[in-house]
Amino acid sequence: MGPHDMSVASDKVLVIKLGAFGDIVQADGALRDIRAFHPGAEIVLLTTPPFRKLMSRCPHIDRVLTDERAPLWKLGAWVRLAGMLRREAFTHAYDLQRQDRTALYHPLFLRHVAWSGKTRGERPQSGLDGLAFQLRRSGVPTRHCLEPDVSWMADDMSALLRREGVRSPYVALIPGCSRRHPEKRWPYYAQLAEALLLRGYDVVTAPGPDELDLVRSIPGHALLGPRGFLDWFELAGVLKGACYVVGNDTGPSHVASCLGKAGMALFGPHTSAQRTGIRRGAFDAIEVTDLAALSVDVVLQAILPKLPPAQENSV
Repeated sequence: MGPHDMSVASDKVLVIKLGAFGDIVQADGALRDIRAFHPGAEIVLLTTPPFRKLMSRCPHIDRVLTDERAPLWKLGAWVRLAGMLRREAFTHAYDLQRQDRTALYHPLFLRHVAWSGKTRGERPQSGLDGLAFQLRRSGVPTRHCLEPDVSWMADDMSALLRREGVRSPYVALIPGCSRRHPEKRWPYYAQLAEALLLRGYDVVTAPGPDELDLVRSIPGHALLGPRGFLDWFELAGVLKGACYVVGNDTGPSHVASCLGKAGMALFGPHTSAQRTGIRRGAFDAIEVTDLAALSVDVVLQAILPKLPPAQENSV
C-alpha cells in the first residue's frame, strides 16, 4: 500500500485488531486516521467476539466482524473465517494486530488486497509508536494515532452517581486486572481510599463481575448498577466524571488515559509504561520492581498535588 493510494467510494477497508481491551481502546486514533485517509470507503473492523458490542459504537468504522481466534487445528473455524473474508471483497487491509497469526491472513485469505501489516522478519515497534510507524509507512497521515480519544465510549452516569450518593470531586480507583496477571495488582487500594476520604475526596470503584470480592474491603462507593456490574460504556462514564483516576496496568486505566483524564497507573515489573503507551497529557505512571513494596505514602505524595480542592457538593 503506497503513499499515493487514493480512496474511492467503492473501496472496502478491513482493519484487524483482535484485542486485548486496552489495545482496542488505544487503537482509536489509528482508526480515526484510517477513516480520514479513506473518506469514501466502507471501514470494517475484524475483532474478537467480546469486543463486538464495544466497537459497534466506534464512530470511525461502519461494521464489525468477529474472529474466534481459533487454534490451527480447528480447521472448520479457519474455513469459515476464510469464506467470510473472501466474500467481503476487501480492497485494502490494515493489520493493526501485527502478529504472526494475523500476518497469515494476507497470503491465505486476502492475497489480492492492498496490505499493511508486519513485514517478513520485522520486529514491530510496540504500542502507539508501532501503529504510527505502520500507518506512515503505508502513506497514512497520523494526526490522531498518538492521541486516541474515546469520549464516544462514555455514557452519562450522573443519575447513578446521584443515586449512590457520590460527592464531587471523586477519585476513581481501578484495583483489578486480568485474572491471568494477579502480579499487576497493587495491594493497598483500601488504605489509599481511606487516606483520600480523610482528605475530603469521595472514592468510587466500578468492579467487573470477577472483582466483587476485591472491592468489598475498599471504602467508598462500589458502583454495581442494576446488572451487578457496569458495562464498558458505563465504566467510561464514571471515569470521565472523576477528578482523578488511580489504577493498575489494565484496560480501564487505558480508557481513563484515552479520555484525557488526570491519573496515575501503577506498574510492577511485568511491562513498562512506555511500552504500553499509557502516559499522555495529565495521565502518568509510577513504575517499581515490586508493587507490594510501593507504599501508600509514596502514591499519595505523587497524586495529592494534582488533585483539585476537596468539595462537599453533591455530584
